[in-house]
This record gives sequence, structure tokens and C-alpha cells, in this order.
Amino acid sequence: MKSIIFHPSALDCIRGEDPTIRREIGEALRDLQKGLHLGMPLSRPMPDVASGVHELRATGATTAVQEFYFVKLADAILVFHAFQKKTQKTPKREMALGQQRLKEMLHENV
Repeated sequence: MKSIIFHPSALDCIRGEDPTIRREIGEALRDLQKGLHLGMPLSRPMPDVASGVHELRATGATTAVQEFYFVKLADAILVFHAFQKKTQKTPKREMALGQQRLKEMLHENV
């Protein structure tokens, strides 16, 4: 089973959400650890961030959270960015921040 490595900011964002969202994210990440493929509407590829990156969507009663994850490492899943999604389209600022955090984490884990 793959380990999950969180960027500290992504983990803080997820911890700050309501239990419904945290549970949904936790269950999806557990499925990824087992090697299952997540599809729409829960997850989709995000090639505009980087090759191999996917978004995970979780919705609570009043908020929606999107997180970016990377699974192309042999032994780990990187969860490198999470944010509250307030618009239909992913903001460019969030994608740029995700790209930066992924580079940081890949550099640290190589």
C-alpha cells in the first residue's frame, strides 16, 4: 500500500474542514492507497497543473474543497494543495500555487 505525504498547507486546509468533507477525502485517499482508480465526479486529471496530477473533489453542506494529488511515485501519493472551491473553474492562482508546491515536494522526495 502506498503511503500518503501531505504538504503542510494542504493538511491544514483539510483539517479545517467539516467532518463530512474530511471523511470523504479520507475514504478517497484510502482507495488510492489500495491502488484503485478514482473517476468522475470524484476525481479527474489536471494536466494544466502537471502531468500525472489529479484533483479530488469533496463537498460538504456549505463548502466544496478541491485538492491536487500526484500518484506517479512508486511508493507514495503526494497531496500537495487543497483549497475551498468557490467557482466552477479552477482559479489560475490555485493552479500556479499547486505547481510550486508539487515541485517543492518532488525535490524533497527524490
